[in-house]
Formats: sequence, structure tokens, C-alpha cells
Amino acid sequence: MGKLNKKLVSTMIVLLSAILLLAAFALIIILKMDAKDENKEPSIEEVLKVSVDVPEITTNLKNGQFIKISFKVQTNSKKAKKELEKRDFQVKNIIISELSEMDRSSLDNKEDKLKFEEKLKEQFGELMQNGKIIKVYITSSMIS
Repeated sequence: MGKLNKKLVSTMIVLLSAILLLAAFALIIILKMDAKDENKEPSIEEVLKVSVDVPEITTNLKNGQFIKISFKVQTNSKKAKKELEKRDFQVKNIIISELSEMDRSSLDNKEDKLKFEEKLKEQFGELMQNGKIIKVYITSSMIS
């Protein structure tokens, strides 16, 4: 009866080892699939769910001209979106302060506008405690 027990124990060890190996393999595959999902771009529906509209602001530029401008700010989560919505007065303050130091030539071309969007992204990001800013989009602008 001793030989039967040894055979049974060794068979169980082999089976358990095989099961553990399969589980480890499955875990590796699942983790790799999750990593691929993180790298894919979000759909437009996902972007809109975590974005905040900054309504049109009219303010003076440095040289006395006026600008009307509005934005859409993309965050990384719904929690960050809610925080940014509560910080709307701070967001508007940053925008107005930055624009008061600029003149028409500071927003003349695409490159200048991209720099301005990036500057706002950094400054809005410094406000955030529950998430981060992904992108700032100028949705309309008019200088007069």
C-alpha cells in the first residue's frame, strides 16, 4: 500500500504543478492585455465624459484689444472633471491673467496657440488634487 500512496502523491504533485503553471501563464496573458488597453487612445465618447467646457470669456489683451475665447479641458477621470468644474473661478482667473500679458501677435498662428494651450494645461494641472489635465483645446477665439 506504500507504493500506491507514493504514486498517488507524485501524480498529485505533477497535476498541481501543471495547474499552477497554467494559472501563471493565464495571469501573464491577462496583464499583457491590460497593458495594451492602457495605451490605446480613448474614444470621443470617453473624452467627452471627462471634459469640461470653459464658456466664452471676454477680456483685454496687453495692448488694449479685446479677445473672446472659449476652451474645452480634457481630464483623466470623472473625479478630475468634477474637481475642475468646482475650480471654474480659478480656471477663469488663470486665463484672464495670462491673456492680460499677451497681445494679438502672441496668438497669431497655430504654434502660438498650441504654446498657450500647453501653458494653460500646466497651470490648470497645478490646481488639481484628484486627477490631471490631459489637454486644453481652444474651441473659439476672436480678437477685436
